[in-house]
Amino acid sequence: MRWRADVGCALALLIACAAPPQRAAESAVSRTGDAPNDTVQLARLEREARELAKTDGCASASACRTAPVGWRGCGGPRTYVAYCAATTDSVALFRKLDELKAAETAYNEKAGMLSTCEMRLPPAVTVQGGRCTASR
Repeated sequence: MRWRADVGCALALLIACAAPPQRAAESAVSRTGDAPNDTVQLARLEREARELAKTDGCASASACRTAPVGWRGCGGPRTYVAYCAATTDSVALFRKLDELKAAETAYNEKAGMLSTCEMRLPPAVTVQGGRCTASR
């Protein structure tokens, strides 16, 4: 009888893996496979997110923050954006970054994108000329 439970669990796992659920984020990326249009939409979302990340207004690096940008095919953010926590609407910034991550994840899955699988850690931040900047 034990093998029936094992077979049932294996079957449930196969079914769950075979049909991933549709994500609401797919609306940000076209369903028709229009790669040029998809990349334009992704670029627009990233531009909007970077515009929300205000870099000026912090006097010290301890007041600066970083946020993950995008999503690579193998997982994890593509890069990070530095921002000043005192002058940035962080709720709006993270909403836009979440929208970008979801759209890029959907695009990567649809396009079968692959990437390197190294872990990209947030960069250190400094203040240069009154602006938060990411340093490597």
